[in-house]
Amino acid sequence: MTAITHCRGRELVVITIMLLRHLIRVSALTLLGLPNLQAGDAVRDYWFNGAEINRYTLSQSRYGEQHPGHAELIFVTEPFLTEQQVKREHGDRPSTDVLKLNALRTFNTGLYSYRTMTSTFRPIELAHYPHALKTTTSIQDWCGHAFQQINRTKSGWRVELRSYFQDAGDQNFTLSETWLEDELWLLVRLDPAQLPTGELQAVPGALYTRFAHQTITARQAVGLLQTEKKRSTYRLHYPALQRTLMIQFDTEFPHIIRSWQETDGAHTTNAALTHRLMNRNYWSEQQPADRAKRIQLGLAPIAD
Repeated sequence: MTAITHCRGRELVVITIMLLRHLIRVSALTLLGLPNLQAGDAVRDYWFNGAEINRYTLSQSRYGEQHPGHAELIFVTEPFLTEQQVKREHGDRPSTDVLKLNALRTFNTGLYSYRTMTSTFRPIELAHYPHALKTTTSIQDWCGHAFQQINRTKSGWRVELRSYFQDAGDQNFTLSETWLEDELWLLVRLDPAQLPTGELQAVPGALYTRFAHQTITARQAVGLLQTEKKRSTYRLHYPALQRTLMIQFDTEFPHIIRSWQETDGAHTTNAALTHRLMNRNYWSEQQPADRAKRIQLGLAPIAD
């Protein structure tokens, strides 16, 4: 039996346990004459039991060629300070629970290496927070590195960009109310029915804008959500950029992301899910003996 089959078996067991736990709680409240749980409780039942680690095979388009690699989508919840917009580790300043996505890509372009990571923080209380609170992206390659951070403000977004490229340089500016492409990945997992569809304004993903040396600004886009019995697909198309992002995910909760594709003119990046680990406190699995667990993610002996 393959590692993927084992992984899917564990998925079904854990998800079944979560659903049974939720049904038991709902039944108990009904017997007590209390109101039923809100949809957010099912989200909490699933997500507040450790991190979810997803590993994907990656075919990254760069310099007009395809480059093999791997990508990881790591989802985990944490308390987040709404004013300072960092993880709450102590004190009683205003905070909210967020679902954090650490999206990593590792690939080589010929001789030299690329390492990228985007961290996005999305409150799980969707009714109170229409957007993410923060997203950061870092890109490291053998030429240098770039860093981008976007913070939520009362009127829109505050943007910082640091880059070794002359034309990008050091920038600080603001954007008005709009969608960020990077926040939509979390909405897929929390409630895909709330994904924006039709004509809209959106800021393309940070990896795209940095790789393509594009200005960080809102672009005219069209969103389309196609729901099937087993799999659903969300497409975000930017006509002027000739760019389309397509995310395929499970229709049923917890809406596991199975693959994605990015097309930019004649160039295409693809990623497909191969391994998953659920309910992990990976930050405490830091001893030499824990290295063997990387086999379960297809990352042994070391990351390329």
